[in-house]
Amino acid sequence: MRWKGNGRSDNIEDQRHVKRSGGMGGGGSLLKLLPMVFRFLGFKGTAILVVGIGAYGLMTGNLGAILGGLDLQSAPVTQTEGPLRQTEVEKELADFTAVFLADTEETWTTLFEKRGLTYKEPRLVLFRDVVKSACGMAQSAMGPFYCPGDQKVYIDLGFYDQLKNQFKAPGDFAQAYVIAHEVGHHIQTLNGTSAKVRAARIRISKTEGNKLSVLHELQADCLAGVRAFHAKHSRQLLESGDIEEGLRAASAIGDDTLQKQSQGYVSPDSFTHGSANQRVTWFKTGFESGDMKSCNTFGS
Repeated sequence: MRWKGNGRSDNIEDQRHVKRSGGMGGGGSLLKLLPMVFRFLGFKGTAILVVGIGAYGLMTGNLGAILGGLDLQSAPVTQTEGPLRQTEVEKELADFTAVFLADTEETWTTLFEKRGLTYKEPRLVLFRDVVKSACGMAQSAMGPFYCPGDQKVYIDLGFYDQLKNQFKAPGDFAQAYVIAHEVGHHIQTLNGTSAKVRAARIRISKTEGNKLSVLHELQADCLAGVRAFHAKHSRQLLESGDIEEGLRAASAIGDDTLQKQSQGYVSPDSFTHGSANQRVTWFKTGFESGDMKSCNTFGS
């Protein structure tokens, strides 16, 4: 991506200098709750923790609701602040994130204005290890997530290394896809889609709820593709190979891909984010059309 030298977003909250402990449901580690989280998402057992923990945190249309439903803030949180120390690599990643967020703001402000609407920009929080959100406490092992309670995207920059090394999806456009997907969840919050999905899941079975979750996540993938369309055609930011990076990232975190890696077989009824093919298909749908209307994953 041609991002260097472009404007940065003012909606960055850098909390990397803040260290937190406690607040994890009576002082225990959030990791102890992850089996509960993954059972909620439909996975059997905890073998998927090793491979899936970061990836399912990556696309967290459900994570905000899960964390919000658990009493993760019952214990006091100890918080200390110090000077921010970062490597040159971290600084560049932080700069990239701020520049890319600004690009999403430009895209969605323009598209909302065309509909006669005002886009409310999300804030993006950079953190290390543990963060406190309106959805509860979360550890970086859970990956980037969007919290509808405070309308913020949260990311530990260390996840970019995991995306490259563990999920074999390197490149700045793969990183951009991660953020664009979470911003897609913000769009769904603004237009009421997320609230409707949460309300509907209460009334249906877990299997049907998983299917609804898949449609919700695939729409966020499609919205990420819409943003990519406008980055290419309106601002000429994309370079050769960028879209391939995004598609590789989408494929790497498909439910079927992760389940094969973690448990050796695929269980479609437990999908919550979509197969590799579905994720790639819907990202391409948004990218090829550039139109939010093309992202109707829920059907008529």
